[in-house]
Amino acid sequence: MAGVESQRSFGLRASVFLLLIGHLIIRVAFHVPSLIPDLIIFNLIGFVAAVIAWRSPKSNDAIAKHSISLAIFIWSIGSTLSTANSFFEFQFSERIIDFAYISFYPLALIGIIRSLAVTKKISSLELLDTAIIALGTSSVIAGLLLRPAMQTFVGPSFEIFLSILYPIGDLVLVAATISLIVLQHRSARALCLLTGISIFAITDLFFLLLSATSGYEFAALTDDGWLLGLALVASSLWFHGGETQVLENRISTWATTFSLVISSFILAYGAIKANYFPIFVLLLAFFTISLAFIRMALALRDARSVGEERELARTDDLTGLPNRRRFIAELELLRRKTGTLLLLDLDGFKVVNDKYGHEIGDQLLKQITVRFNRVLPEDVLIARLGGDEFGVIVYGNRSIGNDVALALRATCTYPFILTVGEIKVGVSIGSVTTEGATTTKEDMLRRADLAMYEAKRSGMGLVQAPIK
Repeated sequence: MAGVESQRSFGLRASVFLLLIGHLIIRVAFHVPSLIPDLIIFNLIGFVAAVIAWRSPKSNDAIAKHSISLAIFIWSIGSTLSTANSFFEFQFSERIIDFAYISFYPLALIGIIRSLAVTKKISSLELLDTAIIALGTSSVIAGLLLRPAMQTFVGPSFEIFLSILYPIGDLVLVAATISLIVLQHRSARALCLLTGISIFAITDLFFLLLSATSGYEFAALTDDGWLLGLALVASSLWFHGGETQVLENRISTWATTFSLVISSFILAYGAIKANYFPIFVLLLAFFTISLAFIRMALALRDARSVGEERELARTDDLTGLPNRRRFIAELELLRRKTGTLLLLDLDGFKVVNDKYGHEIGDQLLKQITVRFNRVLPEDVLIARLGGDEFGVIVYGNRSIGNDVALALRATCTYPFILTVGEIKVGVSIGSVTTEGATTTKEDMLRRADLAMYEAKRSGMGLVQAPIK
């Protein structure tokens, strides 16, 4: 059953290209436009392409396949109505036709973005990068190509507006596709999609050029470029999306920066030399700069959020001290320098916890943290390693580490005032001093741990392991 379905799918995809080849053969053989090839077969190819996109594998993003399918379908409706006006006396409204053609661009843009982000949820920054680069590139190309077109076109302003709007839409689609491929996604699907969009855009621009010079003839052979482009766009959804690439921050930064700079130049030059650029080019540049500022705000927000998450990941929730992860990272630096590692374990804490409960135990840990922080120099790191165990890193010679250890012990010589009354606990400390990169952090922790338990067992309170 699956094999039969696969054959039907392949037959459907092949049919659009067979129809296109057949239509080209008819046009080469018969130069005079006629109803069947130029109204029926020509537009049938567009509708078949829409069905191909709609019937694409379910593994595709639903929004991608439906947006591309609807974009091609609506474009084919506009094409059918426009072609019918060339054969029949009854004329369909040009406004309806224009609406169908214009609707193609936003739908196609949504479909392109989603189809190239099937295997990974596209982030807001990636989406903005794509939009900034697409609009910035479009403003440059539009500035170079559309100004001569504005000077060439004659007729109602709305007609000139539409004549400019179509190629701008094509440029945005091409630039957006290229941006996504460069920044995020490289695959056979992306190549097929870029080829289809490029052919469609080139056909549109060629049509614009011929229309501007009054050289366009209805049912020209080049019109099939639209159909070939749409067929390739629909067929791209049948290719596996592949693995999305990790967004290259350096490329993204340079590309968005270039787009921002070039758009700023266009706006500045347009202000100095009024009416040099068409208003459409200035609008593209303005939107590019606006999106760049939005991206900057989002990037700052995300950076702040990442910083906070990173800090939370390295901070003990109860005491606010650095946690074991942060302590181990600092320990890697200590082993390369001269300094002292102190491991602290509270004496009598388990009794308090068992007698009064964890809430009172937490109160005690918070008060102990306050006392420890009061006697520690600013350059000393103290961390809660878990339970009632703390770690301290002191840089400098052994006597400095010894002074810190004695100061920490002194903080526990008088009772703590809790909601259940006065509580007295002590602290046992194991000390290991390093003099250069002579050991590993695992060895330092093991020796400090043995020294701490010796201090607890013997009742000495502080035991210093010998220097290796």
